Order: sequence, then structure tokens, then C-alpha cells
Amino acid sequence: MTEGTTTSAAAEGADTLTRLEQEGEIAADYLEGLLDIADLDGDIDMDVEADRASVSIISDAGGRDLQKLVGRDGEVLEALQELTRLAVHRETGDRSRLMLDIAGYRAKKRTELSELGAKAAAEAKSSGQAVKLDAMTPFERKVVHDAVKAAGLRSESEGEDRSASSSCFPPDRLLVSSAPSVAQTGPNFQPDSSVVLVSAPDVGTVRKDGSP
Repeated sequence: MTEGTTTSAAAEGADTLTRLEQEGEIAADYLEGLLDIADLDGDIDMDVEADRASVSIISDAGGRDLQKLVGRDGEVLEALQELTRLAVHRETGDRSRLMLDIAGYRAKKRTELSELGAKAAAEAKSSGQAVKLDAMTPFERKVVHDAVKAAGLRSESEGEDRSASSSCFPPDRLLVSSAPSVAQTGPNFQPDSSVVLVSAPDVGTVRKDGSP
């Protein structure tokens, strides 16, 4: 890599960081207004994680009041995240991938889902069969996919993606296969007798209740 290329990459990285920090500031202003309207107390933390802005609302009171902004199974949180992204888009003109957490809900959920992904990967590796998991939101699927990949296996989602015009999340089944990941095998990988390659089974039509 030449010096010019290195300088260009560094400048691009700095521009990206500045843009994401700006997203966080816009989101924080929007959420502060929301807290005032709802008459709720909360502190707002901003960060940049995995190339996206990250904003969290926390409370010294244990977050009991903030649970109203999380809702059942995080439904209100998901809706607020979309509204916050729209507020950022309105100011910047760019599509935002900002992540919002309230009262530590996503952080706790991430830990639980990482454990679920690791458990599913271990089961697939042990049985040589694909493992089907229940319907999940895009955030939940991403965490499980990452956990499965870290275990050296591959996973894929089946089902409909969320409608762009709706905050409802249609079902999506996650399949964990005992086939090694591309990162683990490499382009010239040749399976030996200890590796079981399993194709994902047909899960059929998935209804709104998540059942086949």
C-alpha cells in the first residue's frame, strides 16, 4: 500500500467517523425531545460501534420507567429506532443504520442471543443436522449469525424480510448448518471424513405465528 493510498484511507475513515458522530448527535437531540414530551428521565450515551452510530438511553433509577419505551419483546424500541433513523435522515439526507438501546435491553438481548447461537452451532456440529430457530427481528438474526460464524459454521435466514412500509416484523426462520463457513474452509477446501456437509432443509411456508 502506497503512502498516498494510506493517507486516503485514513481521511476516509475520519470522514466516516465524523458522519457517524453527527448521526449520534442528531439522534440524541431527537430523543431528548421525546423524553421531555413523555416526561421521562434518562441520560443519553453516544458511541460508534461496528461502523454505525450507537445511542443508548439509560437511567440511574434502574430503568423501570424507561421500560415503557422498550415495550413487549422490544416492539416499542424497534419503532423508536426507526423514528430516530428517520429523524437523522431528515437532517442529513443519508440513510442511517443507527442502533438504539434503551435501559440495556439490546445489550442483555445480545448476550442471550449469542449464547443461543453458540448452543445451536454446537448442536448442529454434534448432530450433523441443520437446526431451526424461531422467528427473529433483523437485529436478533444478526447477533445469532455472528455467533454461528464465530463457531466456524454457517447460517442462513429464510422467510420474508420486514416490509419497508411497516414496523411489523414478519417471521423469519434461522437455519444453522453443520457445513463449515467459507472463512474456516477457504476457497480450495476439500472436506475429509470428519466433516459433515448438510444442506438446509426446506422449512416450507412460515405463518405469522412462526410455525411451519
